[in-house]
Amino acid sequence: MKKIMVLLFGLVLLPLFTQASEFKEGVNYKVINQPETAQPQVMEFFSYYCPHCYRFQPIIAKLKASLGKKVSFKQNHIDFLGGAMGAQLTRALAAAQILEVEDKFTSLVFDTLHVKHQQINGEKGILELFAKLNISPAKAKGALESFSSAGIASQMKRNTEKFKINGVPTLIVNGKYQVITGSVNNVKDLIGLVEYLTHKKN
Repeated sequence: MKKIMVLLFGLVLLPLFTQASEFKEGVNYKVINQPETAQPQVMEFFSYYCPHCYRFQPIIAKLKASLGKKVSFKQNHIDFLGGAMGAQLTRALAAAQILEVEDKFTSLVFDTLHVKHQQINGEKGILELFAKLNISPAKAKGALESFSSAGIASQMKRNTEKFKINGVPTLIVNGKYQVITGSVNNVKDLIGLVEYLTHKKN
């Protein structure tokens, strides 16, 4: 929590920071015993029910803007928070990706849970969220029940198991490196660390 708040403070002071420090294995990142992705990739493991993940979103927005299109950025929702709704919101995120409203949907869910402090009740509540994004219940339900969304949601669960994710938010870079977010004190250094890892070769 403290490190997230420090990083958020860094959003304000971002222009004041200069060159990022040298990054070291075991201090700033962990090497994962998995094959490296063919192309640069950042995967964010998060939960809509995680308040730290909610507070981390402005940092994620800065990171995505810095990485641009040269690095693939993927959101991976985890199921182990939120009870039964955790899995339902994983499927809902998959549907949002299919409908190409992922960022808007994520912002809306976080706002509902952490700003308005309202519960999302099952499929009905999810369809109401999509309706706020001008997506009809029929179209949203079709995406939710599609084989594609089932496949995406299953892949998210496999990714969670594959990378042994037991806490969020977590960033995995190139399928090979886990960022130790607590090792940096400002957003510029976090971005520098992630960019460094996207270019790192074993």
